[in-house]
Amino acid sequence: MSIAPFRIEIPQADLDDLRDRLARTRFTHEIPGTDHGVSVERVKRLVGQWLDGFDWRAQEARLNAHPQFTTEIDGQNIHFLHVRSDNPDALPLILTHGWPGSFLEYVKAIEPLKRHFHLVIPSLPGAGFSGPTSEPGWDITRIARAWAELMARLGYERYGVAGNDGGSTISPELGRVDPDHVVGVHVTQLYSFPSGDPAEFADLSEEEQRGLAVLDWFWKEKGAFNVLHSQQPQTIAHAIMDSPAGLLGWQAQILDEDLDDEFVLTNASIYWFTGTAGSSIRLYWENARMEQPKEPTTKPTALAMAEGDFASIRRFADRDHASIVSWKTLPAPAHGHYTAHSATEALTSDMIAFFEDLR
Repeated sequence: MSIAPFRIEIPQADLDDLRDRLARTRFTHEIPGTDHGVSVERVKRLVGQWLDGFDWRAQEARLNAHPQFTTEIDGQNIHFLHVRSDNPDALPLILTHGWPGSFLEYVKAIEPLKRHFHLVIPSLPGAGFSGPTSEPGWDITRIARAWAELMARLGYERYGVAGNDGGSTISPELGRVDPDHVVGVHVTQLYSFPSGDPAEFADLSEEEQRGLAVLDWFWKEKGAFNVLHSQQPQTIAHAIMDSPAGLLGWQAQILDEDLDDEFVLTNASIYWFTGTAGSSIRLYWENARMEQPKEPTTKPTALAMAEGDFASIRRFADRDHASIVSWKTLPAPAHGHYTAHSATEALTSDMIAFFEDLR
């Protein structure tokens, strides 16, 4: 039940080892003009920046400026940021990342959100300073139960939940497993897919047709990582645990190309220094084998998606979530998958407005 203060303190030997590995990177061959995945040019640029233009110690200090803690829940070490608002009556809010993100994606959102919320920002079991996992079974339902225990352990009896990517699946599940304490759910994606019933495709609107086209393109052109993680995460783990350039290349396929290098490299560094490149992707394997919910979620739910990201489709989402009360596309220039970092004001304003109505 104990909660211990935590600071990030990576040994210099680990930084030296990373530098040595980066300096000896063997880059793969590439056929000019093809689109076979993350380009050699992008990986070379990131490796060069990681080697000669990136200051981990500065990022370490920036992250350590926020109160961090660890605790053991259900046999697993859990790392989390806990930033209390100056307003003692502020609503607690737990924010959850996915893969290949980390708690880093919410760091820029701390300042605007802490005026309104007590913030809890955990690292997923198996990822970053919460990892690696030591036993199987850590699917989204088990994580949701662990988050419920974490919030209870912190003394929060009434709280909101928010998430991105994998956090957009865990957050609604948290509302399902802890309905007496969760007041509402705010996500950036609602991952609801066709069930196979032909009736679901009747009278599709133009917007829904565009969303289906995006979904079809994604699974045909960029869904390989999901299949591999769901079937054989250990197979790719050998490569991305041993090669920092390999880790960069594997993560970069799902990191928006217009994300700043500092974010990409700090995020990769968290995975590299904690040795969780492999354990973090087991979540896909677990989720592929978990028992699927038979009933929709019922807590008030808000979607704030962005152009250029996964296109949520309302008719499928309504099937899986019975109380969607807000459905928005964030205004330009909000774009891409990591809006807490890249469009902080737009996303946090939507969160604040949503939860204000639920106080």
